[in-house]
Amino acid sequence: MFKKKYFLVFYLFLALLFLTQSCEKKKRNNSSKKQDLTEINRLIDIGHKHYENEAFDSSYYYFNKAKFAAEIKKDTSRIIHSISWMAQIQTYLGDYSGSETTSIEALPLLENTTKYPYGQTNIYIGLGNNYLMIFDNDNAIYYYKKAINSKTDEEVESDIINNISLAYTEKGDYQTAIQILLPLTIKKEVKNNSEAFARIINNLGHNYNKLGSSKALYYLNKGLKIRELNKENREILSSHYNLAEYHKTSNLILSTKYALLAYKKATQVNHADDRLLCLKLLIQNTSGDELKKYSLTYLHINDSITKVRQKAKNQFAKIKYDFKREKEENIKLKSQKKLQLEQQENRNQILYFGLVLFIILIVSIANYLVAKNKREKIKASYNTETRISKKLHDELANDVYQTMAFAETQDLSTTQNKEILISSLDTIYIRTRNISRENSNIDTGLAFISHLKDMMSGFNTPLVNVLINGVDTIKWTELENHKKIIVYRVVQELLVNMKKHSKCSLVVLTFKKNENKLQIDYTDNGVGIGNSELISKNGLLNVENRIHAIKGTITFDTKSNKGFRVSLDFPI
Repeated sequence: MFKKKYFLVFYLFLALLFLTQSCEKKKRNNSSKKQDLTEINRLIDIGHKHYENEAFDSSYYYFNKAKFAAEIKKDTSRIIHSISWMAQIQTYLGDYSGSETTSIEALPLLENTTKYPYGQTNIYIGLGNNYLMIFDNDNAIYYYKKAINSKTDEEVESDIINNISLAYTEKGDYQTAIQILLPLTIKKEVKNNSEAFARIINNLGHNYNKLGSSKALYYLNKGLKIRELNKENREILSSHYNLAEYHKTSNLILSTKYALLAYKKATQVNHADDRLLCLKLLIQNTSGDELKKYSLTYLHINDSITKVRQKAKNQFAKIKYDFKREKEENIKLKSQKKLQLEQQENRNQILYFGLVLFIILIVSIANYLVAKNKREKIKASYNTETRISKKLHDELANDVYQTMAFAETQDLSTTQNKEILISSLDTIYIRTRNISRENSNIDTGLAFISHLKDMMSGFNTPLVNVLINGVDTIKWTELENHKKIIVYRVVQELLVNMKKHSKCSLVVLTFKKNENKLQIDYTDNGVGIGNSELISKNGLLNVENRIHAIKGTITFDTKSNKGFRVSLDFPI
């Protein structure tokens, strides 16, 4: 039987343990003294990467280092996790006694089973696997059953039960193994997992073969077919080997064929123990030169395995010794570090005092700047109020006075006088609304484009037609808010200037993106304005200043009685 292939459940549990205990550790660390687990997690991650690359000595080193770091932090979950992987590596490399010793280190930590449930399961599975490999089947069954009684899920439990059947098979109790395996074949979680299902029916076929049952070949062939579909080389190896054993007494040629296929797969996956099992079967099936060839190969591989495993045992022992010595040195240095920490604390107190003084200085400066900003805002509000007051006086006062005088001196019963009064009141309303719009806040959000259009459309009258082109082609959301405000005010200034001075009937405003710049062209068919007059127009000066403030350019093209044109652009 090929036992090591069934350790997938062990790997899954190791990963599940690490993730679960990481989450549990985060919850426990929501206290005033949080532990920094970054370094431990980094060491564990390195251990996993070396394991995946089959650099087992390096993997063992980093898991042992993570265990040592976790012991300092008193992080039980990561101690158990590291021990589990260390024991697994020792089992994989044939250091079974060392693996047992390593796993037993974790048993005292598992007393609080509610706190580390997956750690308990993991250690028990590791011990069961280790005892299974050294044919201590009773102990293997004992620890597998303890693993089932701990916290686990249905799929993993099925894999553990399958491993229990392997122990009974090794004991020669094939009937019990079959009774354990048959209920698994109808379990939903097993049937939905083709790899697990193939493993179980392959084991059934092997046990039926040991009992001489005719059912054996059906299960063995079915398992092989599923594994070939899944392209599972290690699993196909097991099927080929069991088929070779099945045909050994009835068809020696076919048995040898399957044994050679199994040996080839074992060589591909670089698994020496499986190669030895296949060679042992080939030695039994052959004679003459082939027997000699397979025997010599067997001796060579077996000798190499012995040397490799002895070397691994020595490496593991040295790694543990080195870390034990390092631990003792750390304890010695701990007292020295404590003294250094006290000295550092005194220095920190001085630093904190300086920091407090610095914070007081910063707060004082911040208060000064806030007060200064407040004064500037008050001054800006005063200037705005002054400007609005001047507009009200210059643009509305005379109109209001004349309208009042008209209402007092004229006969309002006549239709003509009523219309004149209504027209005057409408003019006053429009002027008031324009002053309000000129000084109101501008929405620079999603409503900006609609407010811009409303403002421009507001200058349409029966005598003046304002045409707007390309405004919807601009991606206004990409424009900075202060630039949106400048666009709004510049267009407003141009249209106010038009209304006051142009005497035009048509205005065209064109918006377009020119490379990475926004270009706005204004044209009307009014009386135009001379260059000498241009300087005296406050509104146009404001337009020019605003555009220059955002690193833009502006060009006035004007000729008297030939209309007025302005072209401006600025970076988006």
